Amino acid sequence: MGTKKQQSRGLFITLEGIEGSGKSTQISHLADLLSQAGRSVLKTREPGGTETAEAIRHILLTASSHEPVTPQAEALLIFAARCQHVTHLIVPALQQGTVVLCDRFSDSTLAYQGFARGLDLQWLRTADEFATGGLTPDLTLLLDLSVSVGLARRRADRGQQNRLDRETERFHRKVRRGFLTLAAEEPTRMKVVNANRPAKQVQDEITEIVLGWMTRPSRSPRRS
Repeated sequence: MGTKKQQSRGLFITLEGIEGSGKSTQISHLADLLSQAGRSVLKTREPGGTETAEAIRHILLTASSHEPVTPQAEALLIFAARCQHVTHLIVPALQQGTVVLCDRFSDSTLAYQGFARGLDLQWLRTADEFATGGLTPDLTLLLDLSVSVGLARRRADRGQQNRLDRETERFHRKVRRGFLTLAAEEPTRMKVVNANRPAKQVQDEITEIVLGWMTRPSRSPRRS
């Protein structure tokens, strides 16, 4: 497959990590970097990205304690949002040759709803494939740091607390272990970045990884 054909499809890059890992900061840097390199870039997030998916996000993050969202309902809502997101935003952008940068995607579902909530991983993978039509990120950057540091960062940002931030540290440790397990299973796609450093150092490593990955002659799209 030639380079021209590869790039015509666009690139799908996701950023993952526990709460407070700095994904929003780094995704903005990456968008600026790629835009300056002459690429068309779309920043988006999960759950969210479209009007319907953002409405589902609001339900997930602000659900009343009087009616707790069950793990099964949480997963189904996430898949519904992802289906809308992929169909109406991500795939059309990729087809236009755009670099899509997404704050969370399928790996978050496996880490949060699978490893932390205890839902069956195979069921989650099957449902995710149905919701996405088999779309897989070309490259995933996992921003890793200790749970205590991540939650301390989130608590310092008082206006941004949500339902997931209020989960126990034990829950978030399971999420982190889940992410690291996934990264160990797919080291070619998932690159672990130490996020327990100044933002500039993290930014420099991400720049090196992404630019190096984009210039690899063997790179090919991951659309099944």
